[in-house]
Formats: sequence, C-alpha cells, structure tokens
Amino acid sequence: MADAGKLDFLFNPRSIAVVGATDSKGKLASVIMASLDNAGFKGKIYPVNPKYDIVKGRRCFPDIKAIEEEVDLAVVAVSSATAVEVIRGATGLVKGAIVIGGGFSETGFNGALLEAELKEISARSGIRIVGPNCMGIYDTISGVDTFFIPSERAKRPGPGRVSVLSQSGSFALIAMEEFALEGIGVARVVSYGNKADVDEADCLDFLAEDSSTGAVLLYVEGISDGRKFVRSATECAKKKPVIALKAGRYSAGGGAARSHTGAMAGRYELYRAAFKKAGVIDISGYEEFIDAGRVFSRFDRALGKRVVIITDGGGIGVSMADECAARGLIVAQLRDEKVERLKKTFPGYFTVSNPLDLTGSATDEWYGDALRETLEGDDFDIAIVAALWGPPALTDALPAILAETAKKSGKPVIICSPGGEYARTRKRLFEESGLPVFSTPEGAVRAAAALSKVPRTV
Repeated sequence: MADAGKLDFLFNPRSIAVVGATDSKGKLASVIMASLDNAGFKGKIYPVNPKYDIVKGRRCFPDIKAIEEEVDLAVVAVSSATAVEVIRGATGLVKGAIVIGGGFSETGFNGALLEAELKEISARSGIRIVGPNCMGIYDTISGVDTFFIPSERAKRPGPGRVSVLSQSGSFALIAMEEFALEGIGVARVVSYGNKADVDEADCLDFLAEDSSTGAVLLYVEGISDGRKFVRSATECAKKKPVIALKAGRYSAGGGAARSHTGAMAGRYELYRAAFKKAGVIDISGYEEFIDAGRVFSRFDRALGKRVVIITDGGGIGVSMADECAARGLIVAQLRDEKVERLKKTFPGYFTVSNPLDLTGSATDEWYGDALRETLEGDDFDIAIVAALWGPPALTDALPAILAETAKKSGKPVIICSPGGEYARTRKRLFEESGLPVFSTPEGAVRAAAALSKVPRTV
C-alpha cells in the first residue's frame, strides 16, 4: 500500500471524477458537482454516469476507464454494492477515492462484507479510500468540496489555519457552520466515516507536514489501531497542536457510535492515556471543540499556566479565577514592583491585584495600560480580558488597543465579552482585530487551559 503520509492527491488533486453525476436536483452527486464549482476547484472535473452524455455543461463519461487519462481522485456517490464495483474497476486508473454513501459496516453483516471488499481492493490496488459513509473533504487550499449538503443550507468557512478530522460527517458539518458564522477559518476538513482504508492516523501524517495547517482538531468515535494512532499523533503533536474530542465515552454513547460509523468505541480511560502519551490535548464536548477552534485559529500555544485576569467587573473576575483554578491554571499575585507601577497609573481607590478590576470607571486607555504592564516581563503567560461594556468611557476603539498591545507582548490574549445585544455587536470588533472572543467566562478559561497544555516542542 502507498505511504500513508503521501496523500497529496487526495487534498490537492489535479483532476476529479464524480461517479453518479447528474443534473437531477437533490441527488448527492449533483450537489457535489455544484460544491466543487462553488469552492473554486481549478482542476479538471469529469462527470461519470452511463445514463448521460452531458452533466452541468461537461462531457459525461460512461465509466472511469472511458476518461482515458489518469484521475487523481474519484468521488463515488452511488449505492454501496455499485460503489464496490466502481472501485474494483478503477484499479490503475485513479490514485484515491472518496466513497460517500452508507450501507456498509454501520448497517450490519452484509454491509460489513461489502466494506471488507473495499479494504481488500484498496490493499491490492493501492487506491487510497476515504470512507465509506462519509462527507469526504472540504479544502480551502485546493478548492475541493465533496460535502453533499448545499452551501445555502450549510455555509462553508473561509481559509484559515485549523484543520478538522472527524469520523462523523454531521459533526464536521455543524462545526464548519459554526466556524463560518464566527469568522473562524479552516485549512482542510476530512470526514472519513467508516475508514475502510484512510484513517485519522494517515491524515495526521499528512497534516504534520502540511504548511497550511497550524493546528488539528480531531473528533474520534473509535480507533482500531492504537499503536498506529499514537505514533502518528505523537509526530504531529511535536510540530503543531493536536486537540481531540473522544465521543462515545460511556455505554450509551458507545452504542450510538457503533451504529453510526461501525466504530468500536472502547474504554475512555485507554483513549485518555493514549492522548496523554502522544501529547494530544483531550477535550470534552462540542462547546470545547468550538472553543478550541476559536483560540487555535489565532495562537499556537502558551508558554505556561500563569494567567492574569483584567476586567471592569469584580464578580466576573472572581468567577474566572475560580474556573482557572479548577482547570489547573495559576492566577498568581502581582509582584510588588508591578503593583507600585500600576498604582501610579490608576486612581488611588483601585485595589491592584490579580484579578485586576478596573471598575465602572474603566477607559480604553486603562485597559491598554493594565494589559501592557501585566504582560511585560515573564510574570504571566496568558491574559484573559473580560470587557463588560457598561462603563460609559469604553468605546469601539478598545478592541484595536488591546490587539496592538497583545501583538507587542507576543503572548496570547483571550477576550471575554459577555452580555446582551450591545456586547454581541462589539464581539465582531474583537474578532476583526484578531483576538479570540468568548461570550462566557468558562469558554475563555477553557481556551486558556487548552493553550497551556500544548507540548513545549511546538
């Protein structure tokens, strides 16, 4: 079988054959053809379907062999039994294939036999197969989009530095929608489903060497080859953050995972140990997955666990300090010399400590001064700035001031901007300034904790 790390033809194909292509609305292959065009794929697209001569203005071929040119990638959107025959007939004609449809091991014995045939064909022919039972690949670098949900129903995110690997197509899709809504970009997204051939380890091998990927988010239901995964994850985590959500941790979820992608969920304790050994950051739940995407789209890591909290509301500062302690972060007190400098900057009625409460008298400049003074030197590794927009002296200039100060410090600065309509309209200002912004104290602290867990080799 081909070297698992050499999957460039899947992510950067020069040509794609869409098997099952049709102009009929609502058909998977019809949506995929439109998705490829909408994503701006620059390579050749070959519709394949013996029923048609022309599909979407392109010549349609009866089978892959009729194309008479080597095809990098075949996207197979036909029934399970037909898909097996298509892959069998593609030997020597294609380098890789994405088998979109279900009807394989997730459905029981007969489906498992068909999936075993796919595995055998892949091993014998060298065709690398993504799927079956998957969405495939969405790639902002190459313009590949095989996700069969129309873009008007599921908006795609723009270019970014985070790549997503997901056993579940629906999980990948809703994460992409959320990222698109919040302006979080992605590099590459892979939904690999039942992983008859290409699995998360193979994708990690590719992404470890991928200059477009700055961090990897991984949704896992089950891993069949633990040693292979640990080896690949370890190498990738040495070069960039790898963050994993293990689904099916408990008996009910594990049963759902088995019926969903045919995955054997396994004991969560084993996964947690494997993640720790590989340097993978273990997270819990959808919210933490989105939080990780938000913060790792901006930062690689923090140099340590020491956090300074700056706010204009004492209560939220205390709440954040508690959450930091619960997540292993250190809210250390300010050194005496910093306290003295800050006392000269702020009114005498301030209590200078960590958390630092700028009170209802806060101004844009005070926030900038507090952030600059506290991040200077090596006392703190991360700053969490909670901006409550009630103080009348705060203006729309605040995000740019904080962003400039953060840039000069070279340290992660995480924004918490809770509140109602007014606060939410200003959330976009922070995002446009390049700062990750969270609506809850818990989200901001989770993000800080994730940054602090990145191995020092990164």
